[in-house]
This record gives sequence, structure tokens and C-alpha cells, in this order.
Amino acid sequence: MTAQDVLQSPHKYRLRVADYLALAKFGAFDGMCTELIEGDVIVMSPEFRPHWYVKSELAYQLRKSLEHSGSSLFSGEEGSVALSENDMPRPDIIVTNEPRGEGPIPLVSVRLLAEVSNTTSVTDMGSKADLYARYQVPEYWVADVTGRVIHQMWSPTDGRYVEQRAVAFGAAITAATIPGLTVETAAL
Repeated sequence: MTAQDVLQSPHKYRLRVADYLALAKFGAFDGMCTELIEGDVIVMSPEFRPHWYVKSELAYQLRKSLEHSGSSLFSGEEGSVALSENDMPRPDIIVTNEPRGEGPIPLVSVRLLAEVSNTTSVTDMGSKADLYARYQVPEYWVADVTGRVIHQMWSPTDGRYVEQRAVAFGAAITAATIPGLTVETAAL
């Protein structure tokens, strides 16, 4: 494709992570919670109590279980994860072996990602699951606040998770890819 082709043909410009970070540095997203998905800046909705409570409690239970099992992994909330040149999502919960450092959390350190869905379950179970599977995130959970269930996915193959199960709130959920990690969900 030549420069003339690009100028004559309308198209969408996909931001790179470097572009996104430069825009953020200069205040383009001040006051907004955003993430970069496939080059698009996604502005996320305000977080209300049902989502906030489940996210906070699940993150706490994850951290508690990791500490109890003697794991060196860290469970934190709302960090940006560098998946690719055009993808830097901000999952609700990240389990990583590299919580410290500068910039986004590197993909190679991610062991589990979790999204909490109150109004976003179609996206979280669809395009977000596909995105995380495409980049080989070992395990992905979607806590569906309305359905009161955690959808657990693992074994990413050819851009999708081939292993899945649903665990109702109130039952314990055991990670498929992190030995010794079992999370109590009774308080969710």
C-alpha cells in the first residue's frame, strides 16, 4: 500500500500502546477510566457498589488464598496489562509474579485475569475472553454479579479457551492453572 492509497482510502487508525501512553501523559483521559483494546480507547462506566463490592471481595479472597498457600504471586486490582502493541486492557483483578516496577504489567508475568461483570458480561465473556485467549493468558475468570456465578476459563488454544466451568457464588473455586489456589466465594 502506498502513501497515496492510505490518503485516499478512509480507514481507522489503531493507536499503539506508545500513542495511548503519550496521550494519557498529556491529560487526554483525565477524569476517565480507560483501556486500549485493539487500538481503540475504551472509556469505562462508573463503578457502582455491586461491581465494586464483588471485585474488592474477590481480590481479597484471592490474595488471602495465595498467602495461605505460600505462593509468591500477587493479586491486585485495576492494573494495566501490556498484551501487544495495540492492546493494554485494565482488568478488574490481576494475579502476577511481577507486581513491582514501572509501566504496565508485562504479559509474561500474568497468571490469571478476572473481570467483574454487572453490565458488561457480553463483552467480558465474548471479545475480552477472545482477547485474553489470543495472548495466551493462562486462566481467566468472569464474576457475573447478576447471575451470581464465576465463569472460569483456561487452556487458551487458537484464540479461545477450550476448558471452562461455572462456579456459583457461595461455592469454592479452585484455579486450574495455579497449584494450591482455592478461593472461597461465600461472601460474594
